[in-house]
Amino acid sequence: MGHARGQVGGHVGGYFGILMQLLRDRPGFMEEVNQGIKLEQKIIALLVASSILFTVYGAVIGSFTGGLQIVASAIKLPALYLITLVICLPTLYFFNILFGSNRSFAQHFALLLSSVSLISLLLCSFAPITLFFRLSVIDYEFFKLLNVVIFAVTGLIGVNAFYQAMRPTELESQTDTKTRQKILQLWLVLYGFVGSQMGWILRPFFGAPNKDFELFRNLEGNIYSHVLDAVKNILGF
Repeated sequence: MGHARGQVGGHVGGYFGILMQLLRDRPGFMEEVNQGIKLEQKIIALLVASSILFTVYGAVIGSFTGGLQIVASAIKLPALYLITLVICLPTLYFFNILFGSNRSFAQHFALLLSSVSLISLLLCSFAPITLFFRLSVIDYEFFKLLNVVIFAVTGLIGVNAFYQAMRPTELESQTDTKTRQKILQLWLVLYGFVGSQMGWILRPFFGAPNKDFELFRNLEGNIYSHVLDAVKNILGF
């Protein structure tokens, strides 16, 4: 039993070791991905590590209402990012291939997963701050907007890291570089919209005060109008 636990702990430590390698030497990590070095190992490690980190932060935001919401949010937050990745990745891959990229699907997956893993790590670093405000400010609208800002900031950092990582390699055709950059920029906008709407579909993540637990809510409106209404409520409009 002890040996089995040691093996599991060693695997988890190895997964986070690869994530820390990404954090400490992102250019070197991305270069290894472009060369296909230990690609499968990197993908598995980043999937496991990012899922754990998203689960932790999901539990923190679900603690606003507690109970089953903690469990639901811990499951739904990693699902949000991974489902968005799965939906959007094929579009990027096939358009890049069409305009001269020679990266494999696995390399595209690893590069995007790297940025998602950075987001998970940054979110988890905000967990103590989020928990502090959760315990000290019992205000649903404030807590919700605080997390919208945190998700936006971490998302922008992750997206920028991915944009830098997707620069053409020396082995790729340079003739369609500008076209691929335009495609990537448009795809990043699409990725943001899909992720935002996916979050709206999977809500609630915080729960709502004085309401019974809901696994999902009825699909109505969109996240942007909802955030605008929350801002108006806080400002008293």
